[in-house]
Amino acid sequence: TRHVALVPAAGSGARFGAACPKQYLQLSGRPLMWHTLSTLCQVAAIDEVALVLSPGDEWFDDYDWTLPKLTVHRVGGATRAETVKNGIAALGLSSEDWLLVHDAARCCLSVAMVERLLTEVADDPVGGLLALPVPDTVKRADRDGRVSITLPRQGMWLAQTPQMFRAGVLSQALAGDLTDGVTDEASAIERLGLKPRLVEGDASNFKVTWPRDLPLARAILEARQS
Repeated sequence: TRHVALVPAAGSGARFGAACPKQYLQLSGRPLMWHTLSTLCQVAAIDEVALVLSPGDEWFDDYDWTLPKLTVHRVGGATRAETVKNGIAALGLSSEDWLLVHDAARCCLSVAMVERLLTEVADDPVGGLLALPVPDTVKRADRDGRVSITLPRQGMWLAQTPQMFRAGVLSQALAGDLTDGVTDEASAIERLGLKPRLVEGDASNFKVTWPRDLPLARAILEARQS
């Protein structure tokens, strides 16, 4: 049984509003995505780190990506789910191999977080994901931007990545309609009637989404280096 990390990076980062996809923005002297890939490559149990790019990617070849275990597959699709689906097909994995799908923009991932996920999901019949219990009071807004209801936060979690599932089951989960509420791998697995395990992650494993997120990511990475 192999452990393969799959990093979908075919998006344009439109919400970020930069001149290039956010995964290529400079962060502590490297492209943001380099930090993500470097961490995954350092995890001893991971055999391969598969980066899935858009076929029309114009930026990857401008940088040095000399990292052990890294393979590149230019088969990305129009959505994250399609990119993951195409990446799995390109890898030709055994149905029993483990896949750890991780967001390219979660660049503050640590080796310890991945190892915790690997340990807690190793014998799980379904698989699981890193996530955080919701710490704050949750409000639902109406169309006017006013509170319509306060939701109970007990049992509520914020999904993170990596999300770890057997290649065969994840392929099956992604075989149907990918527009029907499939926002991550776990939601695809849930459509099969399965219940992924929640493994507590860390607040530092956030997804860089807006320009204001970059200074925090930079501070975390520089603190670790020092």
